[in-house]
Amino acid sequence: MAYPLPRALQPDPAQALKSAITARVVALFNDRGRGEAPVVRRTDGLFGPRAVAWRVHGDVASMMVGGIASLLLQMLHPAVLAGVWDHSNFRADMQGRLRRTARFIALTTYGGREEAEAVMARVRQIHERVRGTLPDGTPYAAGDPALLAWVHVTEATCFLSAWRRYAEPGMSLADQDRYFAEMAQVARALGAAPVPCSLAEAQHLIGAYRPQLRADARTREVRRLVLKAAEADRVTAGMQVLANQAAIDLLPGWSRRLHGLPNPLLGRPLVRAGTLGIAQTLRWAFR
Repeated sequence: MAYPLPRALQPDPAQALKSAITARVVALFNDRGRGEAPVVRRTDGLFGPRAVAWRVHGDVASMMVGGIASLLLQMLHPAVLAGVWDHSNFRADMQGRLRRTARFIALTTYGGREEAEAVMARVRQIHERVRGTLPDGTPYAAGDPALLAWVHVTEATCFLSAWRRYAEPGMSLADQDRYFAEMAQVARALGAAPVPCSLAEAQHLIGAYRPQLRADARTREVRRLVLKAAEADRVTAGMQVLANQAAIDLLPGWSRRLHGLPNPLLGRPLVRAGTLGIAQTLRWAFR
């Protein structure tokens, strides 16, 4: 006769669900084949537990949404797009590219100072090799301070916007400005200029770049690959599809029009409610 296990020895369904969710997310952001594991938070890095960046970058769902939105903005700059098109294997390994970007952010935010400086040095070396010519004959170089500034300001703006929408709607303007001031350290270390140190400066800088932005067939192809859900289990793929829709919703109207993307006005309540639900579930799982 089988007797039930004592309550203390019975498996905890909630804990099992937490473990399953965290395992899927860890696999999504860490390449197990290369022995990658989540970055350990250290207090001797560029920032620290009291930094705004620590709380903004620690939210998986809003970082996914903000990261996708920033890529959609970045590729509207012809020279940034050309660098990806000419010097990247994004067509075969878009997921790998996204993982490397996420790991860079994790190491510079949470890693020790030597880890952050090492990964920034590695990125600078890569940028030195990325140069070429645009279809109209204009030369470009990934190490151009102005191109690095565009990549930086779009990333920081989208990460902060996603955090405010899905985690902290009442975030103070002082903390928003602190976030840009903190992230300026990384941007300057990579060689970016000009670098915004407040929300107002970031908004002004994005406006200054708008006359240079455009979309063409190559933009549409990269966008298609960015928004294509990776082959994965249905739960993970569904989460990515929703994050894509939330990222499109996060974009400024002018950038959606450049991309030729529809205004998600009618579906916006469902997208935002679904994304918030996923965000809350992930926070519970990682708590």
